[in-house]
Amino acid sequence: MIEHHLEIATPDGSMNTFYVHPEEGGPHPAVLFYMDAPGKREELHDMARRIAAVGYCVVLPNLYYRRTPEFLMERTEEGMKRMFEMMDHLSNALIARDTGALLAFVDSRPEIDHSRVGAVGYCMSGPFVVTAAAHYPQRLSCIASIYGARMVTDQPDSPHRVLDKVKCESYFACAEIDHYAPREMIDTLEASLRQAGTKYRLDWYPGAQHGFAFPQRKGIYDQPSAERHWERLFDLFDRNLRR
Repeated sequence: MIEHHLEIATPDGSMNTFYVHPEEGGPHPAVLFYMDAPGKREELHDMARRIAAVGYCVVLPNLYYRRTPEFLMERTEEGMKRMFEMMDHLSNALIARDTGALLAFVDSRPEIDHSRVGAVGYCMSGPFVVTAAAHYPQRLSCIASIYGARMVTDQPDSPHRVLDKVKCESYFACAEIDHYAPREMIDTLEASLRQAGTKYRLDWYPGAQHGFAFPQRKGIYDQPSAERHWERLFDLFDRNLRR
């Protein structure tokens, strides 16, 4: 595989990005990998490598680039406060702009098949993949939200309110133990999915906690659930991104 640490121009500045893709056999489909709240880090780089290893060009941007090129969350009270401040400065509107820049980058790369683009988001980025699909319905072929938070809000651009604009297949992985995405929120989301008539699959992960897919999340990482999520994710990509 080939790895790059590069800058992607956006309307708001320069978005530092980790980009990894197979060395041969292209053009390959693209996967936009939207980070979780603790930020772009080596743990996510490894996950991007796992996706790239099976034949995808993976683009993992630092969504906090407007504030800092690097964010390392400390698991202290002050560190958590800082993380939520970073998380709260983002919005679905900003992510829609950033997604436009990511798609322009995809279109500029000869090793990518520009007609095949998927997206995956974890935690805070669950809403962002829905936003991406709603704003670019002709570009996104599939999306996956893994224990997405804030999937139902009172804002007009809440994910559950824009599902009628999502034309691709969606996958939602939901942890049974998740105070960021409790059962009642997911029930509302699923009711909205049914009403919108969009193609989707929603799975519950029994006994799993929010963050179960991250190997470095001590006490939370659950290998069987993590591997199940990989199976579902690769099945989704295979169905929608492979010729």
